[in-house]
Amino acid sequence: MTLKQALPRVAPQSDETRQTSQKAPFLARLWRDAPLLVMVAPAAIVLLLFTYVPLLGSVIAWMDYVPFLGFTGSDWVGWDNFTALFSDPSFWTAVWNTVQITFLQLVLFFPVPILLAVLLNTVALPVAKKFVQSVIYLPHFLSWVIIVALFQQVLGGAGIVNRFLITHGLSPFDVMSNPDTFKLLLTTQAIWKDAGWGTIIFLAAIAAIDPGLYESATMDGAGAWGRFWHITLPGMRPIIVLMLILRLGDSLTVGFEQILLQRDAVGPGAAEVLDTFVYYNGVVDGNWGTATAAGLLKGVVSLFLVLAANKLAHRFGEEGVYKR
Repeated sequence: MTLKQALPRVAPQSDETRQTSQKAPFLARLWRDAPLLVMVAPAAIVLLLFTYVPLLGSVIAWMDYVPFLGFTGSDWVGWDNFTALFSDPSFWTAVWNTVQITFLQLVLFFPVPILLAVLLNTVALPVAKKFVQSVIYLPHFLSWVIIVALFQQVLGGAGIVNRFLITHGLSPFDVMSNPDTFKLLLTTQAIWKDAGWGTIIFLAAIAAIDPGLYESATMDGAGAWGRFWHITLPGMRPIIVLMLILRLGDSLTVGFEQILLQRDAVGPGAAEVLDTFVYYNGVVDGNWGTATAAGLLKGVVSLFLVLAANKLAHRFGEEGVYKR
């Protein structure tokens, strides 16, 4: 007897039952769902305070904002902040660097958790599988300060690799302060830190695939590649599309702390991105209006990317973030 057969069958609600539930008084439904509402209340309050309430500060993009004068005492300047932003060469440098890093992370980083999940799924020995999972999950819990320090000790000018090269009469190289390879360095650090953690959701997607499909395919003579291409990949496709859409929505956020720690080593020409541009213009230099305008533009573009990617997913028959 299969698990599906062993589970008790629950009859679907009739239209009359569903209508009765919908017609229940609001206070009665509120009391009925009180435990669930109490459970979700802390997360909803945090989301409201730290995500939606700060959106009210977007009006600074149209103001010559002075913190000591506040919103009411600062002058309105219309679109002057946006004009100054678009005429600033450092802004376009930050945009170009952000786009380059985003492209590298989409091409090089995004597929790695998928491949790791598929490889982990082929490990037959449970003990070995758990050990490998523990090892690749661990870097996710390390701060960027530790990650950058580790890379500096290994690949820096006085790191282990360069000391080994000098000892054997070879020319040293310094990856950590080379502007030409900085973006690849950022992507490599992101892969080392978070690729293992990203396998969790893809492993869950693989676990949801019916094992009988693999057995039938094996009996029909399908090899490992055939089972992956015709069973595993189609089973993972909805999750892959969903994660890709969410990644596109967050694509302009390419690692503020990671880049801030290494910006001085390679210079702003190679390391300035939108997040660091907003930080240095707003918090450091006090140009609050220009910095807010840059952050607002980033949010609008991110929203457009999510909506466009979700629309594209619908055209390919996937649900995406939300249904049509």
